[in-house]
Amino acid sequence: MYYDSFESPLGKIHLLSDEVGLRHLTLCLHHPFEHSREWKHSPQQLAPYKKQLLEFLDGERTEFTVPLAPEGTEFQHQVWHALRSIPYGETRTYAHIAAEIGNPQACRAVGMANNVNPIPLIIPCHRVIGSDGQLTGYRYGLTIKEKLLEIEKNSG
Repeated sequence: MYYDSFESPLGKIHLLSDEVGLRHLTLCLHHPFEHSREWKHSPQQLAPYKKQLLEFLDGERTEFTVPLAPEGTEFQHQVWHALRSIPYGETRTYAHIAAEIGNPQACRAVGMANNVNPIPLIIPCHRVIGSDGQLTGYRYGLTIKEKLLEIEKNSG
C-alpha cells in the first residue's frame, strides 16, 4: 500500500492506493491521518490522483480517469457505480439511486453506502440530495458538500 497527503482548497487530503488503484481518500478535518508501518509513503505513486483531484477542485476537470479499487459489499459497489454515473454538475436523490440499482425501497441503505464511500469526490456522493431538494448528510459536513456542488455549478 502507498500513501500520500497534500493540501487542497478543502484542507488536507490523504490518499491510499495499491497496484490496482485508489483505495481510500480522506479529508482531514478533525483528526490526523494514521497509517500502517507497512505502507510506503510514495508521492510519485499517487501523483496522478493528486493532479486530477486538484484539477477537479479548481473546476478544470469534470471526469476522473484514475483507477479505483474501493472495498465494499456488492450492494455498496452498485451504489458507488450509480454515483459515478451522475453527470458533473447534476444531483440525484437517494430514491433515484435506489431505483437505478433496482431496489426502490433501499433509500436508507443508499444513504449508508454513501456514508461509507471510501473515495469521496471521485465517487461523487456529494451529488446525492434529499427528496425535497435539500442538502442532506455528508461525512465531511454540509459546508464541504455545498462547496463541492458550487465548484461544479460554476465550472460545468
